[in-house]
Amino acid sequence: MSVLLRRNSSQLRLLLQATRLASSDGTNAANDSPIGHKPSQEKKRQPQPVIPDSDIKKSVFISQSNDVFTNLALEDWLYKNFDFTHHHVLLLWANDPCVVIGRHQNPFTEANVSQLVERGITLARRNSGGGAVYHDLGNLNCTFFAPRERYDRKYNLNIVTRALFREWAIKAEINERDDIVVMNKKISGTAAKLGHPNCYHHCTILASANKLHLGESLVREPANYISRATASVPSAIRNLVDVNRSVNVAQLRSAVGYEYLRTAATALEDGGTVQTMKQRGFQLINPTDKWFPGIEELRSNYSSWDWVIGKTPKFTVEKDLEVKGEDQDMKLKLSVEVEAGMMKEIGIQLPQSEQLVPVVTPLQGKPYNEENLNGILGALKLVNASNVKQAMNGSV
Repeated sequence: MSVLLRRNSSQLRLLLQATRLASSDGTNAANDSPIGHKPSQEKKRQPQPVIPDSDIKKSVFISQSNDVFTNLALEDWLYKNFDFTHHHVLLLWANDPCVVIGRHQNPFTEANVSQLVERGITLARRNSGGGAVYHDLGNLNCTFFAPRERYDRKYNLNIVTRALFREWAIKAEINERDDIVVMNKKISGTAAKLGHPNCYHHCTILASANKLHLGESLVREPANYISRATASVPSAIRNLVDVNRSVNVAQLRSAVGYEYLRTAATALEDGGTVQTMKQRGFQLINPTDKWFPGIEELRSNYSSWDWVIGKTPKFTVEKDLEVKGEDQDMKLKLSVEVEAGMMKEIGIQLPQSEQLVPVVTPLQGKPYNEENLNGILGALKLVNASNVKQAMNGSV
C-alpha cells in the first residue's frame, strides 16, 4: 500500500483542479443538501457520451477525520463539486461512536435521543435515504462516487464481497435488500444519493463494532409513535471478526481499496497488479477548508439542530399514564404533536374518548425529546383525577 499511498496534499489539489460545480449545467447535484437550493429552471439533460474503461482513472480517498459531521460534509462536498467523468472515487471513512439516520427518518422512532446525549454518542442525519445505523471505529464506511449514468450498486457491493473472499476467504452474499450478509446475518447496510450529474452509493462494513453499544443505541423510548417517516428494518447483525478473528479495520480498508483499484471501472473484471498500477492509488484526505473550500460551512449545517432534529417529518407521540383518584385511579393518554422538532400541541384524553384536553405547560413550543416528554408525564401524575374530570367537563 505504501507504493500507492500519496501523502503530499499538492497531488490531491491537482486532482481537485479538474472539479466543477455541479450546478454549472443548471442541475445542482445537492438541491436537497443542508445548504442546497433548487434552480429556477432545469435544462433538458443530454445523453452522456460513452467513455471506455481505459479512459477512466480511479482513486481511493481515505479521510483522516473520525468526526461524523466532517465526513458527511466531505461526502457532500465531493458529490456537489467533483467531476467524476474520467475519474471514479471510493471514499473510505470511520467515525467515533454515533448513530446516523436517513434523510427522511424520525430519530425518536429509531433511538432514544436523550440517552444518546447522556452517553456521549453523537446523533447525525445523512443526506441519503435508508435506515438508522450505529458507527464506531470498528465500522468501515465506503462511499462509491460516479456519474449518475454509471450508477451500479451491485458492482460496488461485489467489490466488497470480492475483497472479503480474497483477503480472508470469507464467503459473503448480497441479499434482496442489497445488504451484505455472512451466514444469514447482516454485516453491511446500504443507501444511495442519486443526483445529476453525480451520484454516490455508500455502505457500512461491520468489522469489530461494539455490538452492545450498537444494540443499546438503537432502542427507542417506549411509546406509540404516529409517523410517516421512513422506518428502519431490524436485522440480525454479525461482525466480521466473529467469522475470522484476524479481521481488523486497517486491513479491511486496504483490502477493499485494492479490490476497487484492480477492478475495471464499469465491469467486474479483475485486472490485477497491472490494472492497479494504472490508477491514482490511495490518497490521505484532510477534510478542511484549505483542501475543500466551503466544507466547514457544510459541516456546520450537518451538525445543526435544524438539520438533525428540525428536519424530522411531523409526528405524534402517545403515552399512557394514570392519575390518582379518591375512589379509583384514572387512566389517561398523553398526546404530543411534534412539527419541525417542536412540541406544537399537547393534550390528554380518556382511552375511550375522542376529546383532547389541552395541557398547559411551559414546554409547549419547546424542542421535543424523551426527557421533556417524561417531564410532562411526571407533572401530570401529580394531578388529582377529580381535577381532570372537571377539565374534561369544561368546568375549569
